Amino acid sequence: MLEQYDLYNLMVLDIETVPQYRNYEEVPPQFQKLWEAKTQTLRKEATPHEFYDRAGIWAEFGKIVCISVGIFTGGKSTGLRVKSFSGHDEKEVLTGFCDLLNRQPQNMVLCAHNGREFDFPYLCRRMLINGLKHPPQLEISGKKPWEINHLDTMDLWKFGDYKSFTSLSLLTAIFDIPTPKDDIDGSMVGHVYWEENAVDRICTYCQKDVVATAQLIRRFRGEELILDENITIVGC
Repeated sequence: MLEQYDLYNLMVLDIETVPQYRNYEEVPPQFQKLWEAKTQTLRKEATPHEFYDRAGIWAEFGKIVCISVGIFTGGKSTGLRVKSFSGHDEKEVLTGFCDLLNRQPQNMVLCAHNGREFDFPYLCRRMLINGLKHPPQLEISGKKPWEINHLDTMDLWKFGDYKSFTSLSLLTAIFDIPTPKDDIDGSMVGHVYWEENAVDRICTYCQKDVVATAQLIRRFRGEELILDENITIVGC
């Protein structure tokens, strides 16, 4: 599986997102009304205020605080080099990521877990909102489905089955890959950002997701996991 892909022309990525404001009270009145309308069918018994901690899921109400990427490296044995862009200034984070992509081959394949549903569209939307041009690898307008070089490890695991979501944590457990969820998980990122101001902690978590996804790709290809000593982490 995936043998048709050149591992060294593949970039694994993950993003971490948070609500744009610390709490619902700080949201401008116009966007409070839009938030209430957007989430009306999802909130059930929760109030818009109670539901706001989930605002980071939507690109219209959230922002990106970290993007981590991993590129496979060669040598005596396959390695992985992981680099992150993180901080409070979302435009700066996105600009750094765009600059990196623009230096890569236009046909580079991007891969993320649940990337088609979340990471790729979220990145594209936030780039537009911040006035940034999409790098070629993220520009899908006018392309046929088979011309879009995006891989999604969750979609790959479905094998055409549309019934359920399979978490990265579950797949890493199945394939005996060290878990990336040993400190925080996605539901905690907003709190860690707004209450603890711990961007570095979020960055570390994001990097672990990239490593786990890269290891999952290795398993899908029937290959051995990358040794820890062959994984290079560039600071957040």
